[in-house]
Amino acid sequence: MTDYTQILVDKTDGIATITLNRPEKMNAFTRTMGAEIIAAMDDIDADDDVRAVIFTGAGEKAFCAGADLTPEGGGQIFSDGAEVENLSDKRVRDGGGLVTLRLFESTKPLISACNGVAVGIGATMQLAMDIRLAASHARYGFVFARRGIVPEAASSWFLPRLVGISQALEWCYSGRVFGAEEAKSGGLVRSIHAPDDLLLEARAIAREIADNTSAVSVSMTRAMMWRLMNSDHPMEAHKIDSRAIYRLSRGKDAKEGIASFLEKRKPQYPGKVSEDMPDFYPWWDERPYE
Repeated sequence: MTDYTQILVDKTDGIATITLNRPEKMNAFTRTMGAEIIAAMDDIDADDDVRAVIFTGAGEKAFCAGADLTPEGGGQIFSDGAEVENLSDKRVRDGGGLVTLRLFESTKPLISACNGVAVGIGATMQLAMDIRLAASHARYGFVFARRGIVPEAASSWFLPRLVGISQALEWCYSGRVFGAEEAKSGGLVRSIHAPDDLLLEARAIAREIADNTSAVSVSMTRAMMWRLMNSDHPMEAHKIDSRAIYRLSRGKDAKEGIASFLEKRKPQYPGKVSEDMPDFYPWWDERPYE
């Protein structure tokens, strides 16, 4: 999919920027937007030239104001309108969860530049991103209890891991909207920036990754961090990092990393995620929806 209608995708100098693009609706989320984000991530993951991804929203007011509560054509808002007997039916699946699970599978680092209001799925989609930055006027809200539903987008898995169970429950129990300073003190965001500086800072982080690191190393690190933090023993991490170091230490990126360091020059890593991941990757089984 290249003819996106609700997002913009820009690829420049190794950095992809995905902009949620419904400013007249404060970038409210629809199933179309979700499908376009997934398609864009499929394209970006297949592109070895892209080294990092930034997400932001169009306009000055909102990153994403949550699910569109007045969708064109009407119909069910928070879920599929079909009546089903079997809750394993794919039509039951939460659209926000489809997005965050796709972000979880990304082979590229993901950076959120939250440029305004981020409530509901606008907040929860950012939980699957790796580094979260906020504009000074950004506001967040896990508002589900105030809409008569529950946290979605697999946020009951992501949010406690990022901010701790007590903070996650307080924000979700109350459903209140809070500002960037509270988001930072609660561990949700890395840093707060003036609106004009937000994307500049996000790009600086992405640029540092793109210019100085091995794409294969970064991709493996992302998979290891997200997937091993729930292991029941550090031995599980030891197995994977031992195997990864054993394989990658014999590879061309490790040779270039050592040579560039000794020669005091900028590295030019030849490895590609599409071709040079270690032979045991992926080491996990895909989880079905059932």
